[in-house]
This record gives sequence, structure tokens and C-alpha cells, in this order.
Amino acid sequence: MRASDRAYRQLREEILDGELAPNTVLAEVEQAERLGVSRTPVREAFSRLVNDGLVVAQTARGLVVTELSVDRVNQLYELRLALEDQAARLAALRGNKRVFLALAERFRAAPELVRLGELGLPRYYDLVAEFDEAIDDAVENAYLTAALVNVRTHLARIRRLARHDPDRLVEASREHLLIVEAIAAGDAGLAAHATHVHLHKSKTHFVATVERHLRGGQVA
Repeated sequence: MRASDRAYRQLREEILDGELAPNTVLAEVEQAERLGVSRTPVREAFSRLVNDGLVVAQTARGLVVTELSVDRVNQLYELRLALEDQAARLAALRGNKRVFLALAERFRAAPELVRLGELGLPRYYDLVAEFDEAIDDAVENAYLTAALVNVRTHLARIRRLARHDPDRLVEASREHLLIVEAIAAGDAGLAAHATHVHLHKSKTHFVATVERHLRGGQVA
């Protein structure tokens, strides 16, 4: 793996996990020394992070990690709603029914994975990732898929703030089940409606999560 790829992956994960907090200043020399690479790979990594929207240039401070705020969550969900409603519709019309029937079976058992805590959560998140991949394959639209991947990157930051709420995760797993069942049935309208309901509940939960962290001084 190239040095720039290693630097990018490490910095990206640290931002998504909150180790590099919002408004953290990223200095090229400092990060090169910390990551054990030269400045050129770090410069390339910074460029990719800017393209991801995880880092932004501020004239007086240089590059900083982007903020998490209620406004940003609302903007993210405005885009998610447009993209994921359409993706669900297309998946219902174009997707392999057997793929989604198999996912439905696994989502029926997902609440038990959540209740296992740290023993089951990685398997639950892997299942959600497989669901996303199945949607991407089904829509057969590279432009829509690329837009969804970008949105999921930012969603990951917010989702990791809320990872310790098992009640919400159980509820979300049931919402995913309804979406998957609708897609497997080829019901585009129901798939879009179920997606809309899921996103509304998800946004409400994440807005509350960000507000709590803002009050606690943990998120800029």
C-alpha cells in the first residue's frame, strides 16, 4: 500500500472515530512526523480528505477537521432522503429478490445481535454494510452509488457518536427489515415509504445526539 493511502486511511478513521475532533488543526509537518511518512503523502492524503468533506481549508488556521452540528445533520438528511428514497425504489424494481430475501432473514435476527453488545455489534454493522452494498448493486447507477458513498462517509461520524444506544439500534434494525422486505416484494412505493420513515427517525435521533454532545462540549 502506498504511503499516501496509509496516511489517508489512518487520518480518515481517526476523524470518523472522533480521535481527531471537529476543528482540530491538521499541520502537514506534524502529521507527517506522527504517521512516520514524508510530507508529500500527507499532502496527498489531505487533498483526499478535503474532497471527502472531512477537512476544510480555513485561511487563518490552515486545514481543520470539519464541524459536526445540527445544521450539518439536517443538510445531510436532506440529501439522504432524496438519494435513498430513489435508491430503494430502483432496488425494488431492479434488484435480485433472492439477495434481499436472504437479507430479510438475517435482519429478523438482528435485534439479538444488538443485545449481545460488543460481541454482536460488529456483526450487526457488517449486516448494515451488506444491505448498503446490495442497494448499490441493485440500482445499477454509478452516479447515484457514488453520491450515496459520500453521504455514508459523513453519516459514519454521527453514527459512531450514537453507537451506545441499543434501543435505537434495535428499532433501526426493524426499520431496515421493512425496507428489505418491500424491496424483495418488488414494491417500490412501500420501499421508498419505509426508507422515508427510517430516515425521519434516524435524523431525529442523531440531531438529539449531536445536541447532547454540543452541550457537553464534545462536538464543535
